[in-house]
Amino acid sequence: MTSKVTYLGELRTSSIHIQSGTEIISDAPTDNNGKGEAFSPTDTVANGLASCMMTMMGIKSKDLDVDLTHSTAEVTKIMGTDPRRIIEIQVKLDMAIAVDQRTKLILERTAMTCPVLNSLHPNIKKDVTFNWK
Repeated sequence: MTSKVTYLGELRTSSIHIQSGTEIISDAPTDNNGKGEAFSPTDTVANGLASCMMTMMGIKSKDLDVDLTHSTAEVTKIMGTDPRRIIEIQVKLDMAIAVDQRTKLILERTAMTCPVLNSLHPNIKKDVTFNWK
């Protein structure tokens, strides 16, 4: 088992990661009858894409002797209707280091192999931008 999700009422859930005991709270967004006081489930999906891409780059950066610490990603999720769903995820990666062109290419290609990216439905537009120092 990966996690256990408990419905807390008022459109809020608590998710416990079994291995670590870490908790994630989610709320329905305000545009869908929720309080919007925490990540919504679809926010978590979009955020998971950026987190996965950065993790993959972090793994590869060790082989390249590059430190990606303090790099960031800005994530924008765009919802569609009928049915309500994620139609686009925009990820802007701001890399906190300057590297040569070969290293950029390796790290960017590595990011694009992330399991979350490969798991998202092909109809979801993925707009990924890399900004290097």
